[in-house]
Amino acid sequence: MDEEGLADISARYIRFAETEARDRSPLYEELARAVAGDRETLGFLSTLPDVKRQPNLLLAAVRHLYGTPTGWSEFRQALQANPDAIRSLMLERSTQTNEPGRCATLLPVLARLPQPLALVEVGTSAGLCLMPDLYSYDYGRKVIRAPTMASKPPVFRCSASETTPLPTTSPQVVWRAGLDLSPIDTSDASQVAWLETLVWPEQTARLANLRAALKIAAKVKPRLVKGDLRGSDLVRLCSEAPKDATLVVFHTAVLDYVSDLADREAFALQVMRLSPYWVSNEFSRVFPSIATRAGTSWPPGRFLLSANGSPVAWTDPHGASLEWIADEA
Repeated sequence: MDEEGLADISARYIRFAETEARDRSPLYEELARAVAGDRETLGFLSTLPDVKRQPNLLLAAVRHLYGTPTGWSEFRQALQANPDAIRSLMLERSTQTNEPGRCATLLPVLARLPQPLALVEVGTSAGLCLMPDLYSYDYGRKVIRAPTMASKPPVFRCSASETTPLPTTSPQVVWRAGLDLSPIDTSDASQVAWLETLVWPEQTARLANLRAALKIAAKVKPRLVKGDLRGSDLVRLCSEAPKDATLVVFHTAVLDYVSDLADREAFALQVMRLSPYWVSNEFSRVFPSIATRAGTSWPPGRFLLSANGSPVAWTDPHGASLEWIADEA
């Protein structure tokens, strides 16, 4: 790879350190910055397909195989000693981070729709975001409790702006299904272990909530279908939703992995034909036509939540905060 290509990878890691890891994971910020300045590690990354060069995947692969390093020196030593094993895992796995905490940012939108709901999630991973009605939420000025279940539900804390229309109760979900290229089986210990590794090292509360959500998923067993969001699989799945429920197709942190803008826009058009409601929670770069309607100042490291193509809120990627902008855009 030429110098320009290595510089692009370096910039990607710097961007991750500054806009995603900062104030969330001191270790990941340190490691990403060090990778960006290390020519040998950049060279290793250059041997991988572009979609496999992402920071979350490299950092998780090393941790999964060799434990959480204390710092850059230990991380670099593990990578230098075991490049083939790390490369193999990165090629095998993907960052199917199934962050159920994102339900806290989806809830204000879902609760305002005509009830009951039929949910279809694309890029569903283990289906943890398909169960927003089974979790508890703490928005500071309002708490929403989950229904009584055998498994203790996670409590997702989300700092919501004053203008956010917080719901009084969870939405009523009567049908749910997810679509993914490689659905995660919550009964498979190795797949669950990978999901847990994708939680950043310092985020112990987030890990505890993930484990609680996994226990609920193991009991509820949301329907997960293997398929591509760009093909007929989504059409078939939507056709199965009950007609007396409001169909909602949604996704969080998924479309960024569809590299071609035309493909993303074609997906959006298809969803709008299939469903009366489309909810997107992605980085602003994913749908530029939507982002331009959210103002000229885009907060770094935040997702843009939109409903049917209209900007609704800026959200934390892991669901920790929500800034409502629907009345401003």
